[in-house]
Amino acid sequence: MPLDTTPGGLKAGARVGLSLFWRTFFLLALLLTGSILAWLQSLRALEFEPRAIQTAQQIASLVNLSRAALIHSDAIARVSLIKTMTEEEGVRIVPREPGDTYEPFDTDALGQRISLELGARLGPGTLVANSVNHEEGLWVGFMIDGDNYWMRTDRSRFNGTAGRTWMIWLLTAAVLSLAGAALIARLINRPLKQLSFAASRVRDGDFDASTLDETVATSEIRAVNIGFNRMTQKLAKIEQDRAIMLAGISHDLRTPLARLRLETELSVDDNEARANMAADIAQLDAIIGKFLDYGRPGTVSLSTFALREVIDACLFSVRNRTDMRFNLDLGDNLMVLADEVELSRAITNLLENARRYGKSLDSDIAVVDIVAKARDKWVLIRVRDHGAGVSDEQLANLTKPFYRGEAARTAANGAGLGLAIVEKTIANMGGTFVLSNTSSGGLAANIKLQRAPSSTVTLLKSL
Repeated sequence: MPLDTTPGGLKAGARVGLSLFWRTFFLLALLLTGSILAWLQSLRALEFEPRAIQTAQQIASLVNLSRAALIHSDAIARVSLIKTMTEEEGVRIVPREPGDTYEPFDTDALGQRISLELGARLGPGTLVANSVNHEEGLWVGFMIDGDNYWMRTDRSRFNGTAGRTWMIWLLTAAVLSLAGAALIARLINRPLKQLSFAASRVRDGDFDASTLDETVATSEIRAVNIGFNRMTQKLAKIEQDRAIMLAGISHDLRTPLARLRLETELSVDDNEARANMAADIAQLDAIIGKFLDYGRPGTVSLSTFALREVIDACLFSVRNRTDMRFNLDLGDNLMVLADEVELSRAITNLLENARRYGKSLDSDIAVVDIVAKARDKWVLIRVRDHGAGVSDEQLANLTKPFYRGEAARTAANGAGLGLAIVEKTIANMGGTFVLSNTSSGGLAANIKLQRAPSSTVTLLKSL
């Protein structure tokens, strides 16, 4: 039967979420951009009325001055005056003919307001146009002694702030606002990033690298840092006390167990009773070993080595067992970044678990499939038996310390720490451990470990 080569329950990649810095930056940028646009609209609305009145006053003053100058000059001087106004001031006055065609000035809200203001200042009959006879400019129609005239001037002299100026101001304000948002987001994110890093160090058991600054200016951050440091100090003390306690247990229990084993061998004549007592003592010693393995500090030293060598070493001690059979499907030259001793201990625990609880239903043999494949930056390993499996309700609890599943998988005595030790060991090496039931029956242990970088593998091969 072909091996199941899909290491279920593991994902080679994880979904990357939006960091706190970028989320804070985007929210601040959105708020500042909305505020800038609101202020821009408010300024333009507040500028509208004064701008219309000021423009109308300037145009009316120019018209009144031109009209007064023309009224109080004789015919000969009037011609010279009109010529001088055209050359020096860019103001041209021409007679208004009945057939003149013009484009009204009041095509927008500002133009309408200026036209109304000019009509009020210059009297009825005043016309304001954008062009007359297809000649563009600012044209104002007025009367002198009953005669109609057009006054043309450059419209740009009455234009307010141009749209380009508003756009430059808006872009400048937006750039400055975004720079400020980035600075604020960085200041907000920095203590949280430091706290996250310190928490990760505590998780890995490195208490010395998890101390936070207790002299920061912000009182709330200072209080959090002080509380976190006190917590890590207490955890470090608990970890130290646990190590001392476990060392004491190893010494205080294993020494009398060794004496009991020796006394059993010397003083018990019944071979069967002696063998049973020796088995009980060995079981107690194994349980103590499990407690010590689970209580061992979580710091490990990662190195690069071949996965097949570790698995072959784990299978060496059980290769001659009559109640176990192995099927291997290991990729060629799979190099992992892990702790060789810890990984060997984890694989051995899984093999022992399969021997105890994973025997096939139709025989008394535990058939174990070991599959390993490389995927991106990870190496995925599956150790699967063909036993009865467990219920989905109990599956999530199998890695809890001291948990015992259903009787079908707990026929042998133990401490209930085997799978918990495996999960803790793999996590300490930066990997993940997941248990799953297979579709064809049996329990599968899925391990994801870091794959050794290609540069390191090339260097090892060259050596």
